Amino acid sequence: MAVYTKLTNKDILLLSDSYQIDKVNSFEGIKKGIENTNYLLKTNKQKFILTIFEKRVQKKDLPFFMNLMDKLNQKKIICPKPLKNKKGKYLSTINRKSACIVTFLKGKDKANLDYKNCFDIGKNIAKFHETTSKISLYRENSMSIRKLDSLLRSIKFISKKKTLDLQSSLTRNLRDIKKEWPKNLPKGIIHGDLFIDNIFFNKNKFSGFIDFYFSSNDYLMYEIAICINALCFDKIKNKFLMNNKKIKNLINGYESVRVLSELEKKSLNVLCRGAALRYLLTRIYDYFNTPKTALIKIKDPKEYLQKLIIHNNLNNYKDYYN
Repeated sequence: MAVYTKLTNKDILLLSDSYQIDKVNSFEGIKKGIENTNYLLKTNKQKFILTIFEKRVQKKDLPFFMNLMDKLNQKKIICPKPLKNKKGKYLSTINRKSACIVTFLKGKDKANLDYKNCFDIGKNIAKFHETTSKISLYRENSMSIRKLDSLLRSIKFISKKKTLDLQSSLTRNLRDIKKEWPKNLPKGIIHGDLFIDNIFFNKNKFSGFIDFYFSSNDYLMYEIAICINALCFDKIKNKFLMNNKKIKNLINGYESVRVLSELEKKSLNVLCRGAALRYLLTRIYDYFNTPKTALIKIKDPKEYLQKLIIHNNLNNYKDYYN
């Protein structure tokens, strides 16, 4: 989440009046995240999240996200519920951009996950996967491994030796990962962006997932690879170290609901490399391409460069699960 589009009191009142909610008494921008503009709206009795869609989120994909969150709520998966406006639509327009209002999820993200948290996250990811297997929605992953060539080409690298060496290394890594990318793994709808700030806990108890705007149909095991990168490394000073106990608890939690196939396990390393490269590229893109006027905290690309190097030095499933 972030703030690219700045709104006035008048903007908020006009928008909120088009929904069946009480008068908004206050609002504030949310700096966390980097993809869309988000505001916390407060009425006398309730809180809501206003999201204005920017950058990588395409208008044609928005009905998928709205319908997915609505269906997940119907099936008792804890996540924000999109509100329909007075015209019966999930989506509105503000400052010529698409926007939605969703319910506020109780709880907050945890800066440091313990082993039980990792188990609970894994278990709830598997429940999410089991539930979405019964939902008839489809969206191609806009950040799949096949789409990363165009992202790499779009980065405005500075013409310095270190930067050009990095560009060459990224190109080699992408080529190798694409060559080894698995075929015919179990597929379904994945969240696609389960970072710490998209996973909520209330009194140390799992309370839901948020921010479904990278959800798509892809390998279910790719979700695990994303989570290993996002949740299972510990930062010690300026170094990121992989935490095998966190990985083991994440996978044990997942397999308490859905058992992984041997082919999925064999594919873990290349999927982890692909996930690390995907986030490295988007962070490098944001580092070089984000306007300085945006109210946003840019995430450090070096984190995912370190993680990619670690994955490149590993090989099989036992290197992760031991």
